[in-house]
Amino acid sequence: MQALTVDQYARLRQLAEAWSRHHLKAAKRDPRFNPRLGVDALCFQPHSLKDGRSGLLGALVTPVSLSLALVLDEPAAPPKTEHLVLALPSGRYPFVLESLGEADWWWRCKLLEDLSDVGSLQEGSRLAQQLMERVMTPAAPNP
Repeated sequence: MQALTVDQYARLRQLAEAWSRHHLKAAKRDPRFNPRLGVDALCFQPHSLKDGRSGLLGALVTPVSLSLALVLDEPAAPPKTEHLVLALPSGRYPFVLESLGEADWWWRCKLLEDLSDVGSLQEGSRLAQQLMERVMTPAAPNP
C-alpha cells in the first residue's frame, strides 16, 4: 500500500466533512441510521483512469452506507456526465457523481446500504478494509 500525502489526507477529510454537512441531517431520519458510525474515507490508494486522469480510490463509511469512492487529483468543475463505470480487478462497478457543495464532489458506488448492525467505528473500519481487499482482488475464474 502506498502512503498518501498530507494534502491527499486533507482532501479526503474535507470531502467527508462536506458529506456530513450535506447529508447527515437526512441520514439521521433514515431508519438504517447507525449512531455508532461517523463519516470516514478509508483505505484510499492512487488509481488511474483509462483516459489518463488520476485520483484516489477507497472506501467511504457513513452512518447509513458503505461505498467505493473515487476522488480525482485535479477536481475542476464536476464532469458533465453523472455516471462512470470502473473496471477493477474484481469486476465492473457503476459510480454516480455526488455533489457535496460548490467545489466538492466525488464519484460514489454504494455497495452496502444498511450498516445498522455494525457495532462500532472499529467494525466499520474493518468492513471497509475487507471491502477494498475484495474489490482489488481479481475474481476467481469460472470452471
